[in-house]
Amino acid sequence: MPAETPKPTGRRTRLTPEREAELYEAVLALLREVGYDALTMDAVAARTHSSKATLYRQWKGKPELVAKALRHNKPVSLADIDTGTVRGDLQAMVCRADTERMAKDAALMRGLGHAVHSNEELHRALRDVLVEPEMAALDAMLRRAVERGELAADNPAVPFVAHMMIGGFFARPLIEDRAPDADYLSHYIDAVILPALGV
Repeated sequence: MPAETPKPTGRRTRLTPEREAELYEAVLALLREVGYDALTMDAVAARTHSSKATLYRQWKGKPELVAKALRHNKPVSLADIDTGTVRGDLQAMVCRADTERMAKDAALMRGLGHAVHSNEELHRALRDVLVEPEMAALDAMLRRAVERGELAADNPAVPFVAHMMIGGFFARPLIEDRAPDADYLSHYIDAVILPALGV
């Protein structure tokens, strides 16, 4: 009696961290080259010498793959920051930023802008994978500052720290025609965000 062919279990085969990083870098490179709408799983498979089946086993589809590539690209996770002061925490968010990488990231986010607003699946994936975890970590960071007595609990600027950071990041290319860098963001934190927080 012939042996039965094993049925697929549907479980994901774990990629090595190096292979996963390689895939994410390829996704980001394609995003910069062609934008979100023109990026296809076929193109990712060809660029990374993978099969589409492998990509779909690891990620549900293009929105999740892009969101996780963007998360992987972050130089530091807010959840890993706890310096003991609110200024130290906010400065740690930008001190490891590489200027060339930040310029690429700014271009990448500008290129994603339209797709984020027009593609509900991408918007949801970015919120689930990137935005909501980082907002929760930022909220925890600011809560610790309130508990230490550095920030007043009723300070009206506290809910807008993320807005201020994002605003500073995107405003510089628009107003100065220059990419944000670590020095600029560090000065922006000291000159704008900390005074608004009363620090």
